[in-house]
Amino acid sequence: MSIELRNRIFQQLDQLVLIDPHTHINALDPSSHTLADILGYHYYTELAHSAGMPKNQIEEEGISPKEKVGRLIENLGPITNTIQYSWFIEMAQKLLDFDGDTIDTNNWESFYDSAEEKMSADSWTDTVFSKSRLESVFLTNDFDDPLDGFDTSKYIPCLRTDDLVFHLTNGRTKVRLFEATNVEISDVSSVRLAIGKLFDHFVSRNAKACAISLPPSFAPVKVSDARANTALANVLSQGTDADEDDQRAVSNFIFWTLAENCRDQKLPFDLMIGVNRKVFPEGVYQGQDLYDSRVSLIQYQELLNAFPDVTFPISVLASVTNQELVSYSWIFPNVVANGHWWYSNTPTFIQQDCASRLEAIPRTKQIGYYSDMYKMEFALPKFAMYKRILAKVLAENFVIDREWSEESAIELGTQLLRGNVETIFNVGS
Repeated sequence: MSIELRNRIFQQLDQLVLIDPHTHINALDPSSHTLADILGYHYYTELAHSAGMPKNQIEEEGISPKEKVGRLIENLGPITNTIQYSWFIEMAQKLLDFDGDTIDTNNWESFYDSAEEKMSADSWTDTVFSKSRLESVFLTNDFDDPLDGFDTSKYIPCLRTDDLVFHLTNGRTKVRLFEATNVEISDVSSVRLAIGKLFDHFVSRNAKACAISLPPSFAPVKVSDARANTALANVLSQGTDADEDDQRAVSNFIFWTLAENCRDQKLPFDLMIGVNRKVFPEGVYQGQDLYDSRVSLIQYQELLNAFPDVTFPISVLASVTNQELVSYSWIFPNVVANGHWWYSNTPTFIQQDCASRLEAIPRTKQIGYYSDMYKMEFALPKFAMYKRILAKVLAENFVIDREWSEESAIELGTQLLRGNVETIFNVGS
């Protein structure tokens, strides 16, 4: 009964047309051109590297896309057990008409050529949207992105603010901010003016969220204008040589100003908490960052209390932090549990985290999933993975264990996958 029930629920959920609330898609170049764009995704390069493939074979300068794919295929044997390999096969089968369950040295070249032919069609991106049942996707836009040249109702802007908060010591960040706002920052007033202009620009172009990735050490607090002015003067004049306390004060001041603008502009503020950058500097591109279990949401108590009118969709990097996120979503009206990010984005962790959220958090305060993808082809297998897990949890924990009707379980799944994205981010119907 359980398997049949799960399959029925999955089939219903799989018919939904979705809005992906967090991606890294380039709206001007959203889909893949060759298999190199797919296998170049950091999951595959870092897993191949971890299993023994030398970094210089993966990242050799001037290597052709086809040569890169051939080298990676030769080294994917050790990762065929992983969920990431399953994504690759599922997208090959359902998007690229691959007939088989293994892509290896015997068949990859013919598949590469046929995939390249399909991807070269002018309609390829539309085909991927249609087969993936996607209506629109959220972007991750640099603060100085002009947001021109694309349909902002299909590719929805999101203001990414890491550089503003953590890299103002880099002189180039200050120049970019001036070029984007025509404001020369020098004190708290000019910073507030510049950030306000950024928000006005993004909101005018249909932005629906502000987002930031945060290290485990960050603990936002409000900084007085006097302290912020002193710290700003030192950071702007000394750059990376500025005192660490001054750098921290500037980061806190800018972060707090971002939260104030989210409140004023009624934008959710996505917090992606827990990533340490360049833990493994010899790793492949984007395969150097790891989580730190010492992070705690208690570091955000002042922020969450200070901005009751700002919705904070929070992602945690590891499943070990999920119970704390569940508890904060349980207590704080403005905290939303958001997706299954990065190292917690594997079925075992998703099932545990999804089940605990559904048992403890109001159903209106959960965003089931986002793809975090860089190319459109990944939406289909990633969302399919989540929908299978969600169907299993709904079938076993709700229909069987709690005697819900199938219709009620599907209704709950629909709310997680689509309804809450609409209401929390003010998008869709």
